[in-house]
Amino acid sequence: MITFTIAIVILVLGYFVYGRYISRMFGVDERRATPAVTKNDGVDYIVMPTWKIFMIQFLNIAGLGPIFGAIMGAKFGTSSYLWIVFGTIFAGAVHDYLSGMVSMRNDGASLPQLVGKYLGKRTEKVMIIFTLLLMVLVVAVFVLQPAQLIANMTPAKLNVYFWVVVIFAYYLIATILPIDKVIGNLYPIFGGALMFMAIGILVMLFIKQPELPEMWNSFGTKYEAGPIFPMMFISIACGAISGFHATQSPLMARCIKNEKHGRPVFYGAMVVEGIVALIWAAAATTFFQENGADFTAAQVVDFICKDWLGMLGGILAILGVIAAPITSGDTAMRSARLILADMLHLEQKSISKRLLLCGPLFVASLGILIFSIINADGFTIIWRYFSWCNQTLAVFTLWAMTVYLVLEKKNYLVTLLPALFMTCVVTTYISVAPEGFRLNEIVSYCIGGAATMAAIVWFVVWKKKNEPAI
Repeated sequence: MITFTIAIVILVLGYFVYGRYISRMFGVDERRATPAVTKNDGVDYIVMPTWKIFMIQFLNIAGLGPIFGAIMGAKFGTSSYLWIVFGTIFAGAVHDYLSGMVSMRNDGASLPQLVGKYLGKRTEKVMIIFTLLLMVLVVAVFVLQPAQLIANMTPAKLNVYFWVVVIFAYYLIATILPIDKVIGNLYPIFGGALMFMAIGILVMLFIKQPELPEMWNSFGTKYEAGPIFPMMFISIACGAISGFHATQSPLMARCIKNEKHGRPVFYGAMVVEGIVALIWAAAATTFFQENGADFTAAQVVDFICKDWLGMLGGILAILGVIAAPITSGDTAMRSARLILADMLHLEQKSISKRLLLCGPLFVASLGILIFSIINADGFTIIWRYFSWCNQTLAVFTLWAMTVYLVLEKKNYLVTLLPALFMTCVVTTYISVAPEGFRLNEIVSYCIGGAATMAAIVWFVVWKKKNEPAI
C-alpha cells in the first residue's frame, strides 16, 4: 500500500505544482474574451458554470479507458503505477490542457483544424479521417460493455440488444440537442455515480489493506506474457494519455467563460482520471493475486464492486462504471458532428442540419458494433484498434502543440519529449502487435527507434527553417 499511497499523493501534487507551471507557461489572459462569449449560439457555444464544465470534461474523457484499460494494464504489475502517475502529470494532463486552451485561442477550433493550422493542410485532411474513425470506434466500443452490464441487472427480456437500442437513442438525443439541455443536466448525476464508485473502491482499499506489491521488491512481476513496452502504454490509454481527450477539450473550450478556468477543467479532469485509473489498477492487482488473471475486465469490475461494496453499493458503483463509457460515447458523436460541420461549412443552429450529419455516423458505428457482437473476438479486436488509434491521435496532438509552443516562443520541451516517446510507442506497437504487422520484437524496437529519430530530424529541420519567423 505504500507505493499506491505515494502514487496518489504525487498525482495530487502534480496538479498543484506542474499544472500551475504549465498554466503560467501558456500565459493565461483573464481579460481575453473566450469563444463562449464571442460566438455564443445557444447550441455548442454557450457559457456554463465551471463546476459543471469540469464534470462534463471528466465524464467526456473517463470512458472505459481508466477502468478497463487500467485493469488490463495491471497485468503488467507495478510498472503500471509509474505510467499512470508520470504519464498523467507530464503527458496526458499537458496534452489535454494545451489542446483545450489552444482551441480556445482559436475560436473553439476542433482538433483537425488545430492540427491543420500547425502541421499543415495535408495533415489536417488525414486528421479529419483519422479523428472521425476514432469517434465512430469510440461509440461502438463504448456501447456494448455498458449495455451488457445493464442487462445483467435487469429482467431477461430486457437483454443486451434492448439496451444497445436505448443507449443509441440517448446518443442521438444528446448529440442533436443543445449541450446544456441533456449533457449539462444529466452529467452531474452521472458524475456523482462515477465519483461514488471511485471513492468507494479507494476507501475499501485502505480498509481491506491488501498486500499490494511494492515498487522496490516486485517491479518485474506481471501476469501478462507480452512485453511491457509498448503493450502496457497502449493498454493504459485514457488513464495516462489519450488522443480522444483532445477531441473533447474543444467542446468545453466553447463553454468556458474565463481562461483562468482552463487548469481545473482540462488539467484537473485528467489528474482525477489518473487517480481513478490508479485505484482500479490497485484493485485489479488485489483481484489477480487472489483469483488469478484469467478474467475479463468486465468480470473484475462486477466482482470487486459487489464483493467490496455490498449489493446496493455494488449496483451504484456499477452504474458509475456504466455512466463513464456512455458519457464518452455521446460527446464523441457530438464531436464528430462538429468536425463534419466545420469541414463542410454547415451551420448547426438548425436541427435538420444536425440530423443530416448524424445519420452516416450512426450507421458506421452500428456496423462496427454488429461486427463486435457476431464475431467471437470482435470486441477485443476493436478495442485494440481503438487503443492504437487513440494513442496515435495523441501523437499528432502533441506535435501540433509543440509547433504552437515554438511559434509562441514558449517552453516546447513540455510537449516535445512526450511527443517523441509516444511516437516510439505507437510505431513499435503497430509493428509488433498481433493486430499489426506481427514483426519480431527486436525488429519492431528498431523501427520504433528509427521513427523517433526521423521525428527528431524533421523537428530540427523545421525549427531551423522557421527560425527567422519565430
